Amino acid sequence: MLNFCNLYSGSSGNCSFVESENTKILIDCGNSCKKITEGLESINKDIKDLDGILITHEHLDHVKGLAIISKKYNIPIYANERTLNSINQDISLSPKNIFKTNEQFEIKDLKINPFSIPHDAADPCGFSVSHDRKKLTIATDIGHIEKSTIDNLVGSDFVLLESNYEPEMLKCSKYPYMLKRRILGPNGHLSNEDAGEAISILVKNGIDNVMLGHLSQQNNFPELAYKTVVESLISNKIDTDKVKLSVANRTAPDSILNISKMEA
Repeated sequence: MLNFCNLYSGSSGNCSFVESENTKILIDCGNSCKKITEGLESINKDIKDLDGILITHEHLDHVKGLAIISKKYNIPIYANERTLNSINQDISLSPKNIFKTNEQFEIKDLKINPFSIPHDAADPCGFSVSHDRKKLTIATDIGHIEKSTIDNLVGSDFVLLESNYEPEMLKCSKYPYMLKRRILGPNGHLSNEDAGEAISILVKNGIDNVMLGHLSQQNNFPELAYKTVVESLISNKIDTDKVKLSVANRTAPDSILNISKMEA
């Protein structure tokens, strides 16, 4: 068994739940302790049963609830050294496990592959999680798609990929110029168009189940992200009927996905 559930995904907070028969983990902890606890309860999971919290990078929308949750429930934190040193919270009493980016490690029966991504953080990474010949991958906060990113996504049975903003909405938004420049830059975030092109490559490499995530509340909306990606698939001559495309919920948990039952 390999299950995935997006608890929350967006610029206001990110947190995903992954489980096998024997292991339960969170990937990122970017919401309050209360909200994450309630989210887990809504899918009939107990936060006390977690075996670890994996952190992609130190930005607040990925670590907001980390210190309180890890200390209150004594949950081990997994992060690379530069990320751990950059987290602006007191996590001194929490169990910490340092991994090296691009080196596989294990949490009980889950195999974890942290891979480097281009983003303006200390040492940001995405995660592939494997169990019983099934693989899911989470890759958000990506300034641009590199070949290495595609290489790490290929072979996944399910991918959560960033589709953060629509360029014209961002350009016309009330964001300060420097913030717009950061988001649009090579180490910022991934646009709907770029997500569509990346997904087209992934589909041609055998991936047929993708969830769009980390949508900006101010510079995007789910229908637009979905429409833009579908248009990209069509322009790349891909049969959209053979691709399962969804959009991650920002404010409430999505349904649990059984990755083990997804066809290869």
